[in-house]
Amino acid sequence: MRAGFDLGLRREDKSRSERRAPITPLHVRELVRDLGRSVVVQPSSWRIFPDEAYREAGASVAEDLSGARVILGVKEIPVDQLVPGRPHLFFAHVIKGQPANMPLLARLLSERCTLIDYEPIVDPRGRRLIFFGRHAGYAGMIDALAILGRRLAARGIDSAFAQVRPAHEYPDLATALALLNGPVTERIRELGVQPELHPLVIGFTGGGNVTQGAQQVLGQLPLVEVSPAELPTLASRELSRQVVYAVNFRREDRAEFSRHLPFLTVLVNGIYWTPGDPVLVTRTDLVALFGGRTRPKLELIADVSCDVDGSIEATVRATTPEEPTYVYDPTTGTELPGVEGPGPAVLAVDNLPAELPRDASEHFGDSLFPFLADLTVADFSRPFEHLDLPAPLLDATVTHQGALTPRYRYLERFLRADRP
Repeated sequence: MRAGFDLGLRREDKSRSERRAPITPLHVRELVRDLGRSVVVQPSSWRIFPDEAYREAGASVAEDLSGARVILGVKEIPVDQLVPGRPHLFFAHVIKGQPANMPLLARLLSERCTLIDYEPIVDPRGRRLIFFGRHAGYAGMIDALAILGRRLAARGIDSAFAQVRPAHEYPDLATALALLNGPVTERIRELGVQPELHPLVIGFTGGGNVTQGAQQVLGQLPLVEVSPAELPTLASRELSRQVVYAVNFRREDRAEFSRHLPFLTVLVNGIYWTPGDPVLVTRTDLVALFGGRTRPKLELIADVSCDVDGSIEATVRATTPEEPTYVYDPTTGTELPGVEGPGPAVLAVDNLPAELPRDASEHFGDSLFPFLADLTVADFSRPFEHLDLPAPLLDATVTHQGALTPRYRYLERFLRADRP
């Protein structure tokens, strides 16, 4: 393969359900035609955009990316597929010191690769600039409604949500939203929520892109927002059954969160959690909720953030789009497959944006594109302090020339802990 490509687009190979791409053929066309950049794309039979679309946009399609000056991906790159000495951009999941990815960080250092991690690319106010988070919320809320429909059906309850399918079964987001805003809404308005479910309350935690995306999807339904303070009295009030009720929990509402659980039908968790932060829902909370003689309202915890052993103690493992849920038994601390069992169903898919690969890739590529012109002309042979990169990229540069950059030197202690 000839050297000299400005940009290499790698094939996602963490799983066959990962069909996203960091840039689309339209972005490639603009790079080649308008900016004069050269692009090489690894072939993939499962990427949402076919190889031929990239070829028609002006890219070369080849297995070997070693001639590319900068390499783009989405998910973690297997350690044996890193190109020595090259800059790589992908979600590395190392900046929290995640033990599972310390071998990847160590290999990036030993191969003298530059790692620019998408996650910490932020503006001066700390807001992320390149992200899939909103699409995680979109897919998570669609999946949550689909799972709620399945769980209720297992109890013999024919709800409006029985017609909702998982996000990955729709060709795009617009098709899913049209179903919610059309037939599902019509069913709720015509027949109402079943008396045994009324009031049907969906609670949201977090205020970032994940939660905003989930709220946007739920907003397609006839909706009434209530405050956390109103929850204890909802069941005693004469409320319409032709709507769904939504409640947003702010940071200050999370203290003693267990007091809110008895009033929720679905909890959608979208908080950003790091080790050491308070746990939102504990196993003790769920033992108390499900340990009584009557069945509690809570049917589903949609843990869109999906931090295993994190803010939701019922999230004991990540799930997949093909098998998105299990039932957590609080008494035993074990899980049961499917949607039936003595405890809440738990949705914990760790790559939710992959369920809407076309929409997610288009949005992500639009966010990334403004940085590509500078990225492809930067001289990465220079020391870190002399790299000519936009500030958001420089601040997200984790490794360079075999060393952690100053902002990320704290990761050395996690690397040491990983060594035998």
